[in-house]
Amino acid sequence: MDVQTMKITKIDYAATGAFSQTITDYLGRGEQLRPFYNHFPALDAFEAQTKEKSFTETQRQTLYTALEEQYTSISEINPQVQQNLELLLQPNTFTITTGHQLNIFTGPLYFVYKIITAINTCRQLQEKYPDYNFVPVYWMATEDHDFAEINHFNLFGKKYTWETGQTGAVGRFSTQDMDTLLAELPEAYPIFEEAYRNSKNLADATRTITHALFGAYGLVSIDGDHAALKKALTPIVEQELTEQLSNRLVEQTSQKLEQLGYKPQVYSREINLFYLTDTLRERIVQEGDKYNVLNTDLSFTLEEIRKEAQQHPERFSPNVILRPLYEELILPNLAYIGGGAEVAYWFQLKELFAKYDVAFPVLMLRNSALYISRSNASRMHKLNLQPQDLFQDFQELKKQLSGQLHEEEINLEAQRQAVAAAFAEVEKLAESIDPTLTKAVGAESQKATNSLQMLEKKISKARDSKHEQTFKQLENLKDKLFPGGTLQERKDNLLTYKTNNPDFIPALVEAFDPLEFKFTILEEE
Repeated sequence: MDVQTMKITKIDYAATGAFSQTITDYLGRGEQLRPFYNHFPALDAFEAQTKEKSFTETQRQTLYTALEEQYTSISEINPQVQQNLELLLQPNTFTITTGHQLNIFTGPLYFVYKIITAINTCRQLQEKYPDYNFVPVYWMATEDHDFAEINHFNLFGKKYTWETGQTGAVGRFSTQDMDTLLAELPEAYPIFEEAYRNSKNLADATRTITHALFGAYGLVSIDGDHAALKKALTPIVEQELTEQLSNRLVEQTSQKLEQLGYKPQVYSREINLFYLTDTLRERIVQEGDKYNVLNTDLSFTLEEIRKEAQQHPERFSPNVILRPLYEELILPNLAYIGGGAEVAYWFQLKELFAKYDVAFPVLMLRNSALYISRSNASRMHKLNLQPQDLFQDFQELKKQLSGQLHEEEINLEAQRQAVAAAFAEVEKLAESIDPTLTKAVGAESQKATNSLQMLEKKISKARDSKHEQTFKQLENLKDKLFPGGTLQERKDNLLTYKTNNPDFIPALVEAFDPLEFKFTILEEE
């Protein structure tokens, strides 16, 4: 099913009730947020961003070499990806980046939405600025260690979980113990099964999957867990250890946001670094004149930890505060695409970027969508609802339907009067023939009246039952489109839709406009 057979509706993000005041204010260009970002995401703004972004030939060569090494895990690189890898060596090439955890089987739908937003942004920029090259990039959060957030996905309403005893950065996890999970799936999914069975770790498997799904669009996936790339972060690591600069700057910015009524999305620590090995990723804390790695026996003096950073930059892993800075140091990047919470926490980093004289990227909200299958669209129309109605609270929708279902009170009084009049005529006729029959006529008249009253109650009850069925249908529709009471994209998995619609991704690519800042509703017709 392609986009031509789909009805596309766009609505304001605020109308969904699912996005924070921070985001709606940002999209509305609220003046009070202006100090916390650089350029607002509009096509005309990217020209200035290219001028501000400094990225040397040496940096490009380092990036290319690292990516070339990482892509050895792909047996046959898509020509579009290979072309984009080569273009990264050119001084007029820039990236548009999104990032996400290594959720198994791509996790929630918004993982896909992020990547498509990056792809479509590059398309629009290429058309606007033909003298430049634009490459969509997926930053793989390989160093994340919160396995519980990525070890499951929901498919057709059922949760599937990968159980493993591995610890540390999830990108380094072997995928060889996924057989039990793969055997539980309702059917074979070759792209995913081959990736998980044939890759040495989750980072390589995820790259294989994104390449299979988005290689034709030229998507480049990058793993920041790389020694050569980490060298760019070493000066910041040393300053972080000795001055705790990022903590002070982020806390100051966060306080300013709080004073304006915006709640911080992330919290800084005195040292925003982890120590990373194959089996652990633990915080580095300063205790007296020692630098200790929490939950281990590892301890360094200042001289020792400086030497460690110089000789083994790959062992220092930035947390959520320093990761964006690291990202912008190693990519010729113009814009970062994230969900609502991500965009909001980048606001907290503005002064940190300024301090290190790193260009602050254009912040873009990823596209969001509600996908309504043909069966759900049919249910929706039977309920006389429009797609935008569905974002209302269930009780509000129930009231709306009640108004639409309103009918006059069922009352058979007119029929009772007609029956009474008929029996009155019969009674007159009976009395003229045999007066003793009038009692019998009266009894039958009462029976008829009682029958009408009983029928009146039954009809009323049947109508009420019909309405309850309608409300149940509404409840089921809401549960299907807003699983767990939240946006579909935060729960459902790509395969729930791609299995029945092989053109699901192309349809999204055609429907999403990343710079329109509208919520997209796709309805199968």
